[in-house]
Amino acid sequence: MSAEIETSPMIVSFIIPHKGRTEMLEQTVASVLNLQHTNMELEILIVTQNDHLDIGFPETPGTHVRVFQQPASLTISHLRNYGFSQSKGEYIAYLDADVALSENWLEAMVNLLQQDPGRVLVSAVQKNSEEAPVLEKIRTALSNADIDCELSFLPGRNLFMRRDTVDRVGGFPEHLTTCEDYYFTYRVSELGVMYYSSDADYVHLGEDKELKAMFDKEIWRGQSNLHSIKGRKIPLSEIPSFLVPMWILFFALAFVLSGLMGHLSLSVICLVFAFLPILAYSVRLYGVANREIEFTEIFKFYLVYFPARIIGTLVGLFKSIGAGS
Repeated sequence: MSAEIETSPMIVSFIIPHKGRTEMLEQTVASVLNLQHTNMELEILIVTQNDHLDIGFPETPGTHVRVFQQPASLTISHLRNYGFSQSKGEYIAYLDADVALSENWLEAMVNLLQQDPGRVLVSAVQKNSEEAPVLEKIRTALSNADIDCELSFLPGRNLFMRRDTVDRVGGFPEHLTTCEDYYFTYRVSELGVMYYSSDADYVHLGEDKELKAMFDKEIWRGQSNLHSIKGRKIPLSEIPSFLVPMWILFFALAFVLSGLMGHLSLSVICLVFAFLPILAYSVRLYGVANREIEFTEIFKFYLVYFPARIIGTLVGLFKSIGAGS
């Protein structure tokens, strides 16, 4: 009678960079601990820039939680790379510290990666929270403009891949303060297919609820917009994100200058040209959201979004902007 061959459980490493509030981090870890997983061992590596974490993370059978402290001056890319250096999993999951994963997330991600040898990275779609305000609905619609398809870049909120994929691209770019996830995922997309799937989902717990908070955060996010170009090819789909803010800025300034000089007709034309991209983006998102979000709310969103991006992009050319600035 032949002896049964015991197979070691597959190890999956969840790497979570963290700074600041702990409430959402606790919810993120809880969602990982609640994941369905068969013959898998999970390790959760929290890399925090807080001096200490007053949290007692419960461990369940087959899961281990480890916490590492890193200096507050380092970038989120460094935190992710440090977590990777301390991990031992054959599969790597990068999570933001403010997401809640659906219970089937892990099994869905493993299946998606294994069913197609050409796939190198998979990610789940965003889902609205209960009682989601309109700004969250807009953000979710933007994230899910294209689903169940191959993409060239993805946000870093939930990324799943094999360990050797991270090794091949050399990890995250530590010279970038923001936009590091777009830089990283575009490099990964050069290795094979990145797939954005509706087989599982996540809720972005830290999604902005009000326009003022979004305005401040978009200034911070925009600071590495131009710096992220260095060292990679720019896909055609990404070019508008660089050109449109400059278009709006140019015609907004032309509107003011022509008005001051008394050229009223030219001033009106410049104003129309400044608003054209905002209108175009609003119409597009209105369609993407299946007209379930009021057009005026979408238009309001872009009226705040683009000025914030312009400010962040310009300021980022000269100095680094702190997340709390």
